[in-house]
Amino acid sequence: MLELTLIFFLLVLVLLSLSLLWRINARKFISSDTVASAYDSWTQDKLLERLWGEHIHLGFYPLEEKNIDFRKAKVQFVHELVKWSGLDKLPKGSRILDVGCGIGGSSRILAKYYGFNVTGITISPAQVKRARELTPFELNCNFQVMDALDLQFEDGAFDAVWSVEAGAHMNDKAKFADEMLRTLRPGGYLALADWNSRDLRSYPPSFFEKLVLKQLLEQWVHPNFISINEFANILRTNKNSAGRVISENWNSYTNPSWYDSIIEGIRRPTAILSLGPLAVIKSIREIPTILLMNWAFRKGLMEFGVYKCRG
Repeated sequence: MLELTLIFFLLVLVLLSLSLLWRINARKFISSDTVASAYDSWTQDKLLERLWGEHIHLGFYPLEEKNIDFRKAKVQFVHELVKWSGLDKLPKGSRILDVGCGIGGSSRILAKYYGFNVTGITISPAQVKRARELTPFELNCNFQVMDALDLQFEDGAFDAVWSVEAGAHMNDKAKFADEMLRTLRPGGYLALADWNSRDLRSYPPSFFEKLVLKQLLEQWVHPNFISINEFANILRTNKNSAGRVISENWNSYTNPSWYDSIIEGIRRPTAILSLGPLAVIKSIREIPTILLMNWAFRKGLMEFGVYKCRG
C-alpha cells in the first residue's frame, strides 16, 4: 500500500512538472471575467464536450452498482438530485432557474423528463451559444449570459432554483445564496450541489494539504472553498430561507468520476486526436489536477456537498 501511494505521488509530481510548461497559474481567479474566459476557452476548444458529453459535472454511482458508463452516471446525477431535493414534486410547467448551466445538459433533462420551463444562466457567452445550439426547439429552455451574483430577475420569479458545481467559482458565497433565494418564490425548492472543503478552521490543513488546495484553486479559477456546514449555515441564516436546510456529503456516490474522467480519454481516443496535437497537450495538462482532486475527495480534504431547502 505504501509503495502504491508513493508511486501515485511520484506520478502526480511528474505531471505537475510537465504542467508548469503550460503555465499552470494561468487560471487563477481574479474576477468573474477570468471565470468567463476559462469557460469560453473550454467550450470553444470542444475538448470537454467531446470527452464528457453535455455534462461537465460529476456523475452519480450507486454504491451497489459497478461499471456504470461515465456519461450515464452524469445523467443519473441529475435525476438523483431532482428526487433527493423534491423537485419531482413540482408540476409540469414549473419555472426553474439553472444557475451555472454550462452548455445546458441539466436544463435539457429538467425540461425533457420533468416538463419544466427552464432558464439557464452562465457567465460564459460561449457556453450560452453552445447551449442554444444543442437544445431542440421543442424544449422549454432558454439561456442567457448573466452573473450569478447579480441575477436580473424579480423576487420570487422561479418555482425552483437549481445549481450544480457553480458555487466554488463564487468569491462571495453569501451573495450567491442571497441571489438564488431572492429569486425563489415562497415555498419553492432550492437544489444545489457543489465542491466544498472540510472545515479548515476546525481542522487546519497540513503543509502538503495547503499545497494541494492551492493547486485546486489556481488551476480551475476557484477563489476559495468553504465547508458543507459553512454554506448550509449561510442558507439557514438567509432572510429568504423559510424552510429547513438539509445538506449531505455525496463523496461516496461521486468519487468514481475522477478516475473515469481520465479513462474517458482511453475509451474515446479519437475524441482527443480528432481535435489535433494541441488537444492532446491540453488533456495531459488537466491530469495532475484531476488526480489531486481525486486524492483530496478520497481523503476528506474536499467534500461534495448537496443542499436542499424551501423558500
